This record gives sequence, C-alpha cells and structure tokens, in this order.
Amino acid sequence: MSSDKKPAETASPSKRQLVFLSWMKDILIYTTVLNLFVEFNPKIIIDSFTISIFTAILLKILLEVILKLEHKVAEALKGFKFLRILIMWLILFGSKFLILEVIDFVFGTHVDLGKFWDIIFLIIVIMIAREVFQRIFLSLGNQKDNAA
Repeated sequence: MSSDKKPAETASPSKRQLVFLSWMKDILIYTTVLNLFVEFNPKIIIDSFTISIFTAILLKILLEVILKLEHKVAEALKGFKFLRILIMWLILFGSKFLILEVIDFVFGTHVDLGKFWDIIFLIIVIMIAREVFQRIFLSLGNQKDNAA
C-alpha cells in the first residue's frame, strides 16, 4: 500500500539504482512475454514459471552482451559503412542461433524456444513491449502532477 504523502525532499536515484530498475523492468517484461508465448505458441515450451524467470534473466544477459558487441563493432567500423552494415547484420542474424544454443545448453529439455523464426518473433515482441513500457513511463513523467 502506498502513502499519499510526498517526501519533503525527493532524492535522485543513483546510477546503480537506475541499472537495477532497468534490469528488473526488463526481466519482468521478458518473463511476461515468454509466458504469453508459452500459452499461445505450441512450439515454445517452458516447464515452469520459475524456469521462465531464469530464462528471462539469461535472455537479458545475452541480449546485453550482444548489444555491447554491436556497439563496439559499429564504433570500430565507423568509416566503413558497407562493412559495418554487413558485420552488424551477421551479428544480428547469428546471435539468434547463439541465444537458442545457450538456452538449450543451460536448460536442456526444460526450455524450447522454438525454431529460428520463433526466436526472431519472440525478440521482436520483447523489443516492442520494452519500447511501449518506456514510452508509457516517460509520458507519466511529463504530465503535471495536479493531485496536491
């Protein structure tokens, strides 16, 4: 239950708090999307809710590593537009196979994220859900608080 009273002084969150909040938000979104896919796509199987949470955490870690790699490659190949686009496409394409293999290695028969196109669709839906959540969050911060 939340309090209607506002603190006299609002402290800005630290960088560590913001990272924690970002990870928690993403893991909750990933868990929700994964479980919706389990419910509505017969090709995607996760044995339990607990395993879906661990799968979401592993997906978050893998996607963060892939994102960092993409940024490093883009920075390193700044002057080579065609080569940069080619390498980035290879990373994006190949990373889906990496995700499938790592998930299979860690969870074995407890998790099956389907085939290549299933994982592509899953990641696209996760990205859309993150973006929708972020836009809602930012829009709530832009509104004036008239409830005083």
